[in-house]
This record gives sequence, C-alpha cells and structure tokens, in this order.
Amino acid sequence: MTGIEGIDAATVHEVGRVVAPHIRRTPLIPTPGAGYLKLESQQPTGSFKVRGFFAAALALDREQLARGLLTVSAGNAALACAYVARALHVPCRVVMADTAPALKVNGVRELGAKAELVSRDRLLEWVATRAWQQDPEVFIHPFASVAVITGHSSIAPEILADLPDVERVLVPVGGGGLICGVAVGFAALKPDVQVIGVQSDGYPLWQQAFAVNGPPSLTPRTIADGTSAPFDPVMFERLRTLVNEWVVVPEPTLRKTIARLASDVKVVAEGAGALGYAAMLDGRSTPRTVAILSGGNIDASLLAKLLTE
Repeated sequence: MTGIEGIDAATVHEVGRVVAPHIRRTPLIPTPGAGYLKLESQQPTGSFKVRGFFAAALALDREQLARGLLTVSAGNAALACAYVARALHVPCRVVMADTAPALKVNGVRELGAKAELVSRDRLLEWVATRAWQQDPEVFIHPFASVAVITGHSSIAPEILADLPDVERVLVPVGGGGLICGVAVGFAALKPDVQVIGVQSDGYPLWQQAFAVNGPPSLTPRTIADGTSAPFDPVMFERLRTLVNEWVVVPEPTLRKTIARLASDVKVVAEGAGALGYAAMLDGRSTPRTVAILSGGNIDASLLAKLLTE
C-alpha cells in the first residue's frame, strides 16, 4: 500500500521507462560531510518538475494533447510545462504570480510559452475556483495530479540503483507533489526508507497545517519561492499519510546553505533546492542519507548577494 491508489512497483518502473528518453538520469554525489545529494538541478529546465510534466503529458491522447497544455506555477512547474510542450510540439500557457523570479518568467517565454502574470491573490482565487475548467487547454496540476506525482516517483529507483542501502531521504516541500512521488516510490520499492519533508520557517505551510488541522493563514517570506504553493486539502491527507517526519529550517540557515553549496560542493541551488542540504547540515544526516536538490534556478543577483553575506 503506497498511500495513493494504483501506484505500485510496476507503475513506478513503467513511468521511469516512459519518461527516461525525455529527461536526464541525474547524479547522486557524496557531500563533504555525511550523505549524498541527488542533483535534480541538472534536469533540462533546472528542476525535477520535468519528470511529472512529461509523465502527465505523455498519458494524454493525441486529441487532448493537441489542445495544448496549461498550468499554474511560481516558476519551475511553468518552465517544465513549457519545455514539455515544446518537446511535444503543442502550445502552452502558464499562469504565474507576478512575484515570480524574472529568470523563470523569461525562461518560460524563451521556450515559446505564454506567461500570464497575476497577483498572488488572483492566482489563489484562480486555483480555488478551478477556473482552468473554462479554458481550452488541458490543465496539468503542478503538484496534485496523480500523473505528475507518479512521474516524480521515478526518482526512487534511480536513488536505489546508486545507493541500495539508503536509509533516509530529505525532500523540499511546497505543494507536495515531489515528496508524495518520492514517498510512493520508496513505499513500493523499499518501504523502510524514511522520507522527510523540509520547509523554511519563512513558509512552514504543512507543519502549521497539521497543527491547526486545516489551512493556516500564512504569507511566504522566504527565498525558497519554489515552496510557496497554497494549501490544498487533497495534498493535506496525502502528506499526512506518506511523510515520516517534518523539519523546518530557519531562513538565515537556508541563505547560508546556498553559499555553502556553491563554495564547498561546487553546486548552484535555488532556495527550495537547498532545503534538504540545510537539514542535512543541521544533524539530519547519516552516511546513507540523501538530500534531493530539487532545483538550481536562482537569480544571479540573489546568488551574488548570498555569497557575500
């Protein structure tokens, strides 16, 4: 039992086979201390999101796909949707918060997709009212789609192939699609692996959601913009079932971790991408711990600032 109906070992292996021609098999590298980093920042768009979006798009029939793709995103899902649409030769439109980093907005447009920038309040309303149901394109939910989650499960067999005795996996959490995929993947293939969710104290959405047993009142105040997704009741139940433990990283620690990754590990990470390593440095590591570095799309000026703080 994996916590999401229909995702078993055969499904995990099959989705890995389906997406493999379109993505990179990312490396697992040792860290200077203890543990390993899974470099999803080396995917074609700089984040893990292409796994889920290829899985979802390739599951559509020809007529559906021809309508084009649509998603909503703070940035990395938008980039993935645009990349997948270009690879499959179909139109793409993404709804993005007007606070999204320019690097990600420009990347979406360079990939040939239309980026519609709206206020965060308008974006949350668009999601809450499921306004995409009135649009002509096929909507791919950036984190709640079972097809997207299944695509992300393909990370688990890659880690197991490189580190068969893995014990713990640290995963940054925004909407929850990545960690659900990782969790169901390990539940199907090696259920004794502990899957640990990591968030910044600048937006500890799920820790607070579990504390109040529902949606908390929070505004993101973190450089981990990739974790600024809104509360979703469907994900609440999945995350409560699938995640073994939660860690909240102080925002100042996260800022320092990005600099440490660059200087000590020679890897560039965005805020969300560095969360797992931040938790690892905070004593959450063993020699068989893996931190997923989920993305590397950081604005150059922010990176320069963090390197000199």
